[in-house]
Amino acid sequence: MRALLVVNPNATTTTAAGRDVLAHALASELKLEVLVTRYRGHAAEATAQAVRDGVELLVAHGGDGTVNEVVNGMLQGMGGPVGPGPGERVSLPRGKRRSPRLPCGPALAVVPGGSANVFARALGTPRDPVEATAQLLHALGAGRSRLVGLGRADDRWFTFNAGMGWDADVVAEVEQMRFRGLAATPLRYAATGLRQYYRQWRDPKPMTVEVPGLLEPTPVRVAFVSNTSTWTYLGSRPVHTNPGASFASGLGLFAMQSLGIGTVAHVLHEILRSGGDPKGRHVIRHDAVPLVRVSCETPVALQLDGDHLGERSEVEFLSVPEALRVVV
Repeated sequence: MRALLVVNPNATTTTAAGRDVLAHALASELKLEVLVTRYRGHAAEATAQAVRDGVELLVAHGGDGTVNEVVNGMLQGMGGPVGPGPGERVSLPRGKRRSPRLPCGPALAVVPGGSANVFARALGTPRDPVEATAQLLHALGAGRSRLVGLGRADDRWFTFNAGMGWDADVVAEVEQMRFRGLAATPLRYAATGLRQYYRQWRDPKPMTVEVPGLLEPTPVRVAFVSNTSTWTYLGSRPVHTNPGASFASGLGLFAMQSLGIGTVAHVLHEILRSGGDPKGRHVIRHDAVPLVRVSCETPVALQLDGDHLGERSEVEFLSVPEALRVVV
């Protein structure tokens, strides 16, 4: 089996020694090529070309950003499922879900190398790269894989979460810190989240969310979209905005109509506690929907899988079932 190992050398827990051990283990079972990324977008470009060249397995070793790039490159190289194009609006009645035609193509495997590794952990992949590699080799030997659904925001895919407003501003600020050489620690994320909360509170940028056939356009202050039950991790603690969401059920929508201290304190308590089930008078939540539309008069920040993509005034988030085969 031809395989490409994509390594982000700048990922939080990725080391040269660990990469060599991983490559050696995989090369014993696969016809392996190794790509060490050099710039943002490199993984997507190389992965798309590898798929067109007939590679059957893509192994992403890095954080969630690396996984996102590899997934986008894979689907670009495969031609992508039939769905809406950039800016194309779709309307789905309640209970209906778009079922795109899926191309045959390679599979994805993930060996965690970042700080959160949300997608890998949601799949049940061990956080330790050595254990993850052993599990991957066992799965390959057993021919074991599964299909998972993905989210799509205009022309970009995401694996576990997306957001506009508050959380996207946090991602953008932490990215700037990382460019300055600062580590993306849970404490830094928490402090940045608090700082951005006060900015959102002082300078509101209202948004409107809509779920065709289920929720009429409704004013909100923040909007999160999930593709699985875990939104992210704060250290070892999972954060659940939509505990009923999953890779097989569609997208989860979580939005707040108020950023008042009482509302935010209650929501934070719920999403951080074990078995949390965030609800409330100012909370809008749906755990399994095919499409979410978010719009605003003043453009706000957008993030997908923890990657800041600039500012948008309108985005459609679409669920695409069984879009990706994963070896796990």
